[in-house]
Amino acid sequence: MNTFTEGKIVKPLITFALPVLLALFLQSLYGAVDLLIVGQFGSSADVSAVATGSQMMHMITCVITGLAMGSTILLGQFIGSKQDKEASRTIEATIVLFVIVAIIITILMMILSAPFTSIMNAPIEAFDKTVSYVRICSAGTLFIVAYNVIGSIFRGIGDSKTPMITVAIACICNIVLDLVFVGYFKWNTAGAALATILAQAISVVISLFLIKNKKLPFSFNMKDIGFHSSLIKRILYLGFPIALQDGLVNVSFLAIGSIVNSLGLIASAGVGVAEKICGFIMLVPSSFGQSLSAFVAQNIGAGKNDRARKSMHYGMAISFGVGIVISYFSFFHGNLLAGIFSNDSQVILAAAQYLKGYAIDTLFVAFLFCFTGYFNGCGKTTFVMIQGIIGAFLVRIPVSFIMSRFTSNLFLIGLATPCSTIIQILLCFIYYQKHKKTA
Repeated sequence: MNTFTEGKIVKPLITFALPVLLALFLQSLYGAVDLLIVGQFGSSADVSAVATGSQMMHMITCVITGLAMGSTILLGQFIGSKQDKEASRTIEATIVLFVIVAIIITILMMILSAPFTSIMNAPIEAFDKTVSYVRICSAGTLFIVAYNVIGSIFRGIGDSKTPMITVAIACICNIVLDLVFVGYFKWNTAGAALATILAQAISVVISLFLIKNKKLPFSFNMKDIGFHSSLIKRILYLGFPIALQDGLVNVSFLAIGSIVNSLGLIASAGVGVAEKICGFIMLVPSSFGQSLSAFVAQNIGAGKNDRARKSMHYGMAISFGVGIVISYFSFFHGNLLAGIFSNDSQVILAAAQYLKGYAIDTLFVAFLFCFTGYFNGCGKTTFVMIQGIIGAFLVRIPVSFIMSRFTSNLFLIGLATPCSTIIQILLCFIYYQKHKKTA
């Protein structure tokens, strides 16, 4: 376990963030492999189906990880204040809570997969394939939940390496299974979905064996698991705003996807490819945002507010420096990146156009993600939810819709994302200046 309340800030922050970065890279690769292999062996309809279906499943995953952030924050604060018994009980409460969550999500997604696909304006050529992809993935929700919750618990106790290992296992399994199901058996969309849930299932089983022999900083026994209502309420209090924000933000991206899908199959497939690439170009700010939540939580728990603020400033500086390089390459050479996922020249051109907007956004999210990571660590999750919803529904969706009415240029439609980020940064800065003496 890493304790972040003593000594230097930059080195332990980077040391903790690197495994998070690698885990996020593997997570993005995990999701991208489906699209990459389907793009090489399937049709444009298969690419569109996997792109749209994975967007929908990504929304579910974000809700789960957002809710699980409540456990990460609570664990970090208990460890920072040296309340080991409460930290142990938090893990017990987390397990009970997320078993219930997994059951609810599975039932809802199996029932609503077709209506959601219709709302997404999936091209008619890809509609049935999209529904099939979502239903197969939804059947494995229990594994999606388990493997994301494992990561949140270990980040909360200052261990970012174990989540990296679990994601690596899932990624390797997914690549192998995709090659078998899609490349060899030609199951295309259905094969990609089946590979996804089987890889997660294998990852969870192997991860449990790894964790069983891992020494925790406090005593924990599966036999002690119970319904600790007070702790479940606290997890929900901290995690629900993040989950709601992440869910609604992803709804906004689904809305943009729906807008783009109305422009045709090529635009749909192109934006799907660009979204996968986005998962990679946002890795550094995302990793620092997640790392700061655990880093700040421990320091807030220990009463070291100034140290928590400094960690945010360092995270912003490092993320922005890396962002300059990534932004340049994505803006001017997006076609090279898109060519990895598709061999259709029209799809590559559409993806490169849309990617230019994300290239600009890469510079701004260096500040936004570190702000939100800091606020999450402080327990200010309600504000994080509010600013996220404002950015999504008052800026991102309206700008995308207005642009799509006047042009089919995907770059101009994609500018909605950096416009939203700028507004959110302003809100975060105002809130930070107002509350920095008390958080």
